[in-house]
Amino acid sequence: MTLGCQMNMSDSERVASVLDAAGCEKVDTEEEANFIGILACSVRQKAIDKVYSRISKWNKWKNKKNLVTFISGCMLPDDKEKFLKLFDIVFTMPELPQLPRMLGEYGISNPLSLIAQPQSPVDEIKLFWKVKPKYDSTFEAFVPIQNGCNKFCTYCAVPYTRGREISRPSEEILDEVRILVHKGYKTITLLGQNVNSYGLDKNGEEMSFPELLEKVGQIGEETDHEFWVYFTSPHPRDMTTDIFHIIAKYRCLGKQIHFPLQSGDEKVLIKMNRKHSLAKYRESMVALREILPQATVFTDIIVGFTDETEEQFENTRKVMEEFKYNMAYIAMYSPRPGAASYSWEDSIAMEEKKRRYAVLSEELAKHTYAYNQSLIGKTLKVLVREHDRKDGYLSGHTEGKLVIRFKSSDENLIGQIIEVKVTEAAKFSLEGERIAVKSLQ
Repeated sequence: MTLGCQMNMSDSERVASVLDAAGCEKVDTEEEANFIGILACSVRQKAIDKVYSRISKWNKWKNKKNLVTFISGCMLPDDKEKFLKLFDIVFTMPELPQLPRMLGEYGISNPLSLIAQPQSPVDEIKLFWKVKPKYDSTFEAFVPIQNGCNKFCTYCAVPYTRGREISRPSEEILDEVRILVHKGYKTITLLGQNVNSYGLDKNGEEMSFPELLEKVGQIGEETDHEFWVYFTSPHPRDMTTDIFHIIAKYRCLGKQIHFPLQSGDEKVLIKMNRKHSLAKYRESMVALREILPQATVFTDIIVGFTDETEEQFENTRKVMEEFKYNMAYIAMYSPRPGAASYSWEDSIAMEEKKRRYAVLSEELAKHTYAYNQSLIGKTLKVLVREHDRKDGYLSGHTEGKLVIRFKSSDENLIGQIIEVKVTEAAKFSLEGERIAVKSLQ
């Protein structure tokens, strides 16, 4: 079971690889398993609540059968301490190469598969990155480029769960990208807590994030294979216009930017310790729109942060109206142990947080609907991902990561990039009809 962000999803692919090497076989249901676990996320309380719910159920099963449980992922020290009493095996993601030894203690695998003991946290994460992932998909892949965070936003626990920023060697990243392209993958997402601070921890001994993007773009130019490369998440403080120019230059670099706002009020940004001003964010957004007018823009926003006034909340709504995002992941603030704001009074009532959430959701929907309506009649390239909930339809996403469905039952299209003409638009999705291949000739 994987909880949390795309980084945890990527981590789960490396966990699967280690378990395969240890001789474990995947089963279809939890009830069939003799070894079961969770990649947790201490960043959100709801995710931690799910952990306790699952382990309570699993530990009851131990009365009826042999069962070994494990937990890893993003864990705060306090959470990890509690998990040690509930799970059989508790390990951090950088400790993954040592998992075979831990499994061997329970007779699950051969402890001789143990990788050499690392000497430091940097050594640990380097060994972790060398574990070849078992990709969950045959056409979509995550490639970690960086781990940890040095920003210390007051609401965030990531620096305490992931540690300080460490950049993965660019040679390893580019090799993994080349392999994925050679295998025919259609989307590749470069992952990190702060991807655009990539290389800053290497004191000039490693390329910068723009330089890394340029190299990835060049890989795309070396092949006729069509694919899209994305990245998440960048930080406004480290966002530079050369990133936008590089994305515009290379066809394989997806024209979609995830650009977290968190708040549209200057004082709240300071209290959040975001280390950038609204003016800096706006400057980047103006440049983005000028250099990449076709790009869609997604963002993250927190409502109800400690002592957020109605006026400060309204400033966020106004900024949403100004930037007209294509998607916003809106979260109601909840204090997390380890984060600086945990010791502050959570002064905004839940009912008020819900109201503000609804207001921003309505603001978002107004702009997404207008944008989606403007696409009616246009033909877009679409990566087909799965069967849609509507019978007889498949769904996927555009290069800009907009969800679209079209009438078809041809499963062979899943994992392919095709062309779809938009015929209908809703607030958060599109509908269209497939353009027949013969009509493109």
